[in-house]
Amino acid sequence: MKLLFICSRNKWRSLTAEKIFAQYEMYDVKSAGTEENARIKVNGGHVGWADKIFVMEKKHEQRLKAKFSQELNGKPIIRLDIPDEYQFMDEELIEILKARVSEYIEVPE
Repeated sequence: MKLLFICSRNKWRSLTAEKIFAQYEMYDVKSAGTEENARIKVNGGHVGWADKIFVMEKKHEQRLKAKFSQELNGKPIIRLDIPDEYQFMDEELIEILKARVSEYIEVPE
């Protein structure tokens, strides 16, 4: 299964999620950001590639729907509601990501 994680700048939240979930062999994982200055800026190829798209905040979901409505075409967008207040690989962020994402996919122990 192909998982795409989206935040604003792809430096902390979505990049942490990519690192965590990429360690599980059953998932192919990418991350990107919605802002111009993102480390990796989300594009239609990312959206078309993904089976499930996880966004950190409502604004990320809105930006994807506005810019990539064709590529989304019924794909699930899952909003995790994780605010931009964590650093890369923050322990609390990792716990929150695992807990919220595990509601939608299997997260091995």
